[in-house]
Formats: sequence, C-alpha cells, structure tokens
Amino acid sequence: MFRSKLKTLALAISGIVLAASLIFYPKESFEGSIRGLNLWWEIVFPSLLPFFIVSEMLIGFGVVKFIGVLLEPFMRPLFKVPGVGGFVWAMGMASGNPAGAKFTARMRQEGHITRIEAERLVSFTNSSNPLFIFGAVAVGFFHNTQLGILLAAAHYLGNVCVGIMMRFYGKESPDKAKNAKKLKIRAALSALHQTRLKDNRPIGKLLGDAVTSSIQTLLMVGGFIILFSVINKLLYHLHITAALAKFVEMIFSVFNFPEMLSIPFISGLFEITLGSDLTSRVDEALLLQKAIITSFILAFGGFSVQAQVASILAQTDIRFRPFFIARIFQGIFAGLLTLLLWNPIYVRFQGHNQPAGALPVFGDGIWTKDFYHKMLETGPLITICSLSIYILILFIKLKESNIKKS
Repeated sequence: MFRSKLKTLALAISGIVLAASLIFYPKESFEGSIRGLNLWWEIVFPSLLPFFIVSEMLIGFGVVKFIGVLLEPFMRPLFKVPGVGGFVWAMGMASGNPAGAKFTARMRQEGHITRIEAERLVSFTNSSNPLFIFGAVAVGFFHNTQLGILLAAAHYLGNVCVGIMMRFYGKESPDKAKNAKKLKIRAALSALHQTRLKDNRPIGKLLGDAVTSSIQTLLMVGGFIILFSVINKLLYHLHITAALAKFVEMIFSVFNFPEMLSIPFISGLFEITLGSDLTSRVDEALLLQKAIITSFILAFGGFSVQAQVASILAQTDIRFRPFFIARIFQGIFAGLLTLLLWNPIYVRFQGHNQPAGALPVFGDGIWTKDFYHKMLETGPLITICSLSIYILILFIKLKESNIKKS
C-alpha cells in the first residue's frame, strides 16, 4: 500500500515539474517539439507505414501462418518461439522500432503465441532499421559509411545474442517441443488456406483496416517521439542531464573513456537520434570509443522507444519488464561486439584507422546518402497523403455507421 502511494506521489511530482518546466522554458520546449515532429514527419512515418500496412495484409491473407509453419524447425530450437516469430523478426529488422512490438502484440492477439513466447519474441525483434543506421547515423552524423557496417553487424548480432539468452526465460509447455518437426510444405499451404478462409474480410475492407490500424499506431509513435524530444531538451536546461552525467563519468573513467561522452550517453538513453548525433561530435574521443557508445545507444533504444513499446504491449497481457531487461543486455552485447569486430570489420576493410569525418567515395556510400536525403525531401509529402487517406477512410466508416443506425 505504501509503495503504491509512493508511486502515485512520484508520478504527481514528475507531472508538476514537467508542466512547470514547459511554462518556464517555452522556447526550448517548442524547439524540442519541432525537432521531434520533424523526425517523425520526415523519417519515421514514411519509412514505417508501408511495412505496417503490408504486414497487416499478410496476416489477413494467411501468409504469416504459412511462414510460421515453414520456420518452426528453425525458430523453435534456437529461440523457443513459434515459426511466426521469424516473420516478426524479419519485419522488425527491416522496418525498425517499434515494429517488433506491434507485430508481436498482433501475434499474441491472434493466438499464435503464448505470453511467455511473446515476451521472448519481443525482446529480440525490436531494432533500428538499416536506413537509420547507415543513412542517419553512419552517413548523417559520422560521415563514414564503413562505420555503418560495423554498427549494423554489432546491432543485429546483439539481437541474436539476446534471442538466444531469452530462450532460457520462462517455462515452455510440454506440447510445444513436439511442434519443431521437419519442414512441411503441404502443412504450410494448408495453414495458409485455412487462415485466409477464417479471415473472410473483402480485400477492400482488409486494406482499409490495415491503413487505419497502421496510421493509428504511427500517430501514437509520433506523440512519444515529440514528448521525449521535449523532455530531453528540458532535462538539459534543468541541469538534470549534467547531474546524471557526473555518475556516468565515474563509470567511464574505469574504461578510460573521455568524460565528454557522458552527456551524449545520457541524452541517448532518452532519445537515440540526439544521443548518436551528440556522440559523433565529441572530438576528444577515439572513433572506436564513439562507436561503442553509439552501439549501446542504438541497442538500448532509448526511453522514447521503450515508452512506445510499453504502450503497444499494454493492449495485451505481455509484460514490459522482460523487454526492458533485454534492452540493457542488448546494449552490453552490442558494445562488446563493436569492440570485438572493430579490427576484422572496420580496420581490415578500411585499410587504416580513418578519422570520423572521412567519407568513403565508393558507390554504396553515395547511394545511402542520396537515398537518405531523398527520404527527407519526400517524407513530408508521403505523410500528408497518408493522413489524408486515413481521414477519408474514417469519414467513410463514420458515414456507413450512421446509415446502419438510421
């Protein structure tokens, strides 16, 4: 009882402090809000929307069930999750945070996985997408595409390490082990057909539901991005970030990391884009040190992403705590893998240890940079068109609902 009252008091005080900070720092709050809105408007919305819509349609068509039967012999022994986890994993890597949580929650709602399996699955299927790692972080912040290969390798291998670790989490039902049989095409095709028959929505209805569901999720994601962008800005001006950085400096001193990395690290714990950008600007640190910190930030995901995941998981019985613990472990794994892969991936292929400002001129680097800048240019247009379609669909649904009532 006392613990519950203490939590209520802490939440109330935090809310009051946040409201007061918004009043005393209106300019800084506005700047943080605009920064978060631009990130969502230009990158997050247009990059995630297609994946969300396509995944919803694949679920309705039964393709996910088909993939689940095919991947059962691989996913069950390795990660102790059903074969549909392979679909969630692939879509999570391709589209980025918080897609893994959305698809895991959907699998749980559809009854494809148990709660324990869902908590295992969501722990390693949330990651940054390749466009963000290569386009925003490697090219945009570090101006070094080769570093993106290292960051991506450490990031996705860290996902695998977390998945293997989480296979030992919870107890598996005795009847689950026997499902990991050899690959059966006929059974997969049968599951595909039966799932499509069960979901008897017309294609137009299925597409409309996919669009509305995806945009609703992305609107929620945008709200969290803006909120935490403002919070990050306010924490800096309230000198809370600097106070927390003092504690981090003591930990960094043990590993001979420059103390200037402490504030970017704290900022990255709240929002990965700002943290990665600030880390790349620390001239006093070695590139390897900045890469390790950036890997941890990308793997941890930031409290902004974790709040998005918590909101999605709250719609199911999936607990958030295992996911949060997994984020910490993935940050550690990613940092260690960056250190271990530095020589074989970065130094070996780079030839020499280039400064952070060097930009490779081979084709992949130019293509990644151009694609990222094109996304910044066309992203707002895609967002406006998508929101217009969303409003139109809602209007049609509302009109049909009123006709039925009358």
